[in-house]
Amino acid sequence: MSARTRIVGWVLLVVALALGVASSATWSLLVTRLNDRVTGELENEAEKFRAFAESQDTVARDVRQLLTDYLAVTSPDRNETYFSVVGGKADRYSSVPAPAELHTDRGLVAQAAEAHASRMGWASSTAGKVRYLAVPVRVTGDPRRGALVVGLFYDRERREVADVMRVLGGTSLAAVGVAGIVAWLVSGRVLAPVRLVRTTAEQISGSSDLSRRLTVPGHDDVSALAGTFNRMLDRLERAFAVQREFLDDAGHELRTPLTVVRGHLELMGDDDREETLDLVMDELGRMNRIVEDLLLLARSEQPGFLKPGTVPVAELTVDVLAKVRTLGAREWRLDEVADAHVTADGQRLTQALLQLVANAVRHTADGGRVGIGTALRDGGLALWVRDDGPGVPPELRERIFERFVHGERNGTGLGLAIVSSIAHAHGGRVTVGDAPGGGALFTITIPAVQEEEADGEPDTHR
Repeated sequence: MSARTRIVGWVLLVVALALGVASSATWSLLVTRLNDRVTGELENEAEKFRAFAESQDTVARDVRQLLTDYLAVTSPDRNETYFSVVGGKADRYSSVPAPAELHTDRGLVAQAAEAHASRMGWASSTAGKVRYLAVPVRVTGDPRRGALVVGLFYDRERREVADVMRVLGGTSLAAVGVAGIVAWLVSGRVLAPVRLVRTTAEQISGSSDLSRRLTVPGHDDVSALAGTFNRMLDRLERAFAVQREFLDDAGHELRTPLTVVRGHLELMGDDDREETLDLVMDELGRMNRIVEDLLLLARSEQPGFLKPGTVPVAELTVDVLAKVRTLGAREWRLDEVADAHVTADGQRLTQALLQLVANAVRHTADGGRVGIGTALRDGGLALWVRDDGPGVPPELRERIFERFVHGERNGTGLGLAIVSSIAHAHGGRVTVGDAPGGGALFTITIPAVQEEEADGEPDTHR
């Protein structure tokens, strides 16, 4: 079942339920008003008869004459009928033809004759249910008891309500039909951009062309969906472009050592065998480092790259300084230590600092200064490495963190890219600037969520 069909089905269901509830409420209201109107009409007729009887009290000679005179001057309304009861028997009835003759109902006559006060009740007739009111009457000097019975044919009155409900039902069915047609047309227009998104996605999945974009006018949710789809295509197009560039660069970087190895192996003689093997082993080692770095960068884009835990920053800083002292004869400095515990991946932060220190060692001579430090700044954790080398030219400060961008001859061109990936995985960034007194200052800044120091501090950075 298509989305359009489901939308139309739900619209029809909601409209039908709404109209059903409205019809039920209308029926209940009309019936209640009908009952109130019938009761009111009967009570009004009783008041009219009482007023007539009081006015004729000194004129009427007996009960029969009083009832006969009243029936002579009073005509029943539509669906009404009158008859009189004298001495326990039906005496006179209205001259206007009624849907059914109530005066022949012995039970009704008996109840009217026995009434000592106005009595309202229900009776059955050939014309359906009847709502009646019996009003007893006595005349001074006449021992007989009389009563006026006013009957209203309830089912006849209720037919009008039924007619209204039939019209309402027909109108409701027409409204449901119109709602279905309108819902079908509107849902088609609303879902047209969604179909366009699906069609475009199918075309893109069947080809390598990521340049197609959706054009959906307006500012509604569907337009926002199209905009989100276009932005997703932008990201995919950039990702594929980066992937192609990455594969080209990786192929170029691996092709060079392979060419060197092949050439030296082809020209290798007995005299230079040892020298050639040393060169081949060096190139193979460089290739191995490139492959390992490429795998690390690939894993940095996947979930689970980081394993966060509680990191004692001061201990991490001191341990890194202890590990790097063997990298070269440098003047090692501990600039500053942040005395805090933060949530991060201690092993990845250690790896990033070691990469920065190795980069600093490559750019400084023996006896050069290399400093390491950590500090809490503006709600974040800053980790830095500085040196007194030649520094980084301003035009390279943005590109130096890209893959296979070399700032010097040695290295794979992936170390700083790894540092950048680790920083971004923590939600931070890495920057490079001028160090005080000259040289380069590399700073990793990540959001810091400080934690209370535990009794047993986990060693997450070793």
